[in-house]
Amino acid sequence: MIYDYSTSEAAYLNTTPPAQVIVESSTPHSGPFSGMRGLAAKYFNLDEFTNKLKNINRQTSSSKCAKSIRIALQSAGAKIQSHPVAASDWGNTLLSLGYRQIKPSFDQPKEGDIYIIHRTQKHKYGHIAGYSGQNWVSDFKQRSHDVYKDKNVSYSYFRLPQ
Repeated sequence: MIYDYSTSEAAYLNTTPPAQVIVESSTPHSGPFSGMRGLAAKYFNLDEFTNKLKNINRQTSSSKCAKSIRIALQSAGAKIQSHPVAASDWGNTLLSLGYRQIKPSFDQPKEGDIYIIHRTQKHKYGHIAGYSGQNWVSDFKQRSHDVYKDKNVSYSYFRLPQ
């Protein structure tokens, strides 16, 4: 699944621009993330992120999973000026926002968790989705995390520190 660019823009495939994250706010958010580093330390609003995901009602993909997650992150406080094209390349950007990579935990997801499916031969852009507290959501409301139904996929899983 892709996000901000059309599939004809193959020049962007396999290129990951450095993440450019700018944090701007006059009133830091408080809450369970007050001891964190990066964006989440002062500016990440988990409620805004999950509300944005909960407002996505599509039942099928529009091939814009990374765009949906980027918009949800930005609604929560991230000021992302440049970002990877392929969903599978978003790991470093998430780390720069204060997320930590953990072992995949699909049986016990927490609000704000994000997973990435790495590119495969069939899916050259990979996939990215966030957990709203109720569902896994990308550019559509997913039935589960297992959207490819392929045994040969690999995942990266990210969570905000507590």
